[in-house]
Amino acid sequence: MPAKERVGFVVSDKMNKTVVVAIENRSPHPKYGKIVVNTKRYKAHDEENKCREGDRVRIRETRPLSRTKRWTVTEIISSSSQT
Repeated sequence: MPAKERVGFVVSDKMNKTVVVAIENRSPHPKYGKIVVNTKRYKAHDEENKCREGDRVRIRETRPLSRTKRWTVTEIISSSSQT
């Protein structure tokens, strides 16, 4: 079975070798049909500390790396425009 992959935005890069990635899931409400946005935050391993807040990244599920970290950053899709 292939590893799960998700695409989201980095919302925090304050930890060493770890980033927090927010993933949005948009789905219609079962009864009313309005689009509801659910956000889930994952801690992901970033070995080179390359990710910055606002970057769009792809993360992949991996073995447990710490108590809360089960994902790793595979690629930076687009960088934020901060300098």
